[in-house]
Amino acid sequence: MSDPIDAPPRGAMILVRFTAVGLIGLGLLEPGLYAAECAVHREAIPVGPVLLRALPLAAGITVLVKARALADWLSEFLD
Repeated sequence: MSDPIDAPPRGAMILVRFTAVGLIGLGLLEPGLYAAECAVHREAIPVGPVLLRALPLAAGITVLVKARALADWLSEFLD
């Protein structure tokens, strides 16, 4: 079993995970809305702007993977 986390690091972990999920949601929503707008106007969907709008998705996944290290750093920074 893992070690129980005391309150400040647990709060930092929740904050980091919440931020990661928000970035992932934004990274999924924004390219989808752009593609839908292009479909409504019957335009081709360019790859560059879609990839640019998907950058928060990559950032969110990275933050989620490194959540423990970021939460530890944040907890130490705020102490």
